[in-house]
Amino acid sequence: QVQLVESGGGSVQAGGSLRLSCAASGSTYNYYYWGWFRQAPGKEREGVAAVDSDGNTRYADSVRGRFTISPDNAKITLYLQMNSLSPEDTAIYYCAAAPRSPYIGIRYRLQGDVYNYWGQGTQVTVSS
Repeated sequence: QVQLVESGGGSVQAGGSLRLSCAASGSTYNYYYWGWFRQAPGKEREGVAAVDSDGNTRYADSVRGRFTISPDNAKITLYLQMNSLSPEDTAIYYCAAAPRSPYIGIRYRLQGDVYNYWGQGTQVTVSS
């Protein structure tokens, strides 16, 4: 079992930055794929960024160049550095994990249905 706890959300003005953290327990980093997702009110959940232990990353077009996903050196905490935030980034952000599988290519790692474990989410609000 993997337990995920997000933190770091809050309110920020447009153009600002936030760093989200996801503390993972009950898991070994290298055995999983890791992702960040978000869901805004009235919208479907959206894959934001994904990473694996080989260093492969994938980003949604809407955040590429602004957001960076990375683990800490001990690979216990997953981060999402968010820069140049806009009101369109307002959402609840979730951390997720999926056991490594040869059937989950990099192209699929922004799809929520491949992930088995989810955190409770952290709210990000960006004001104009």
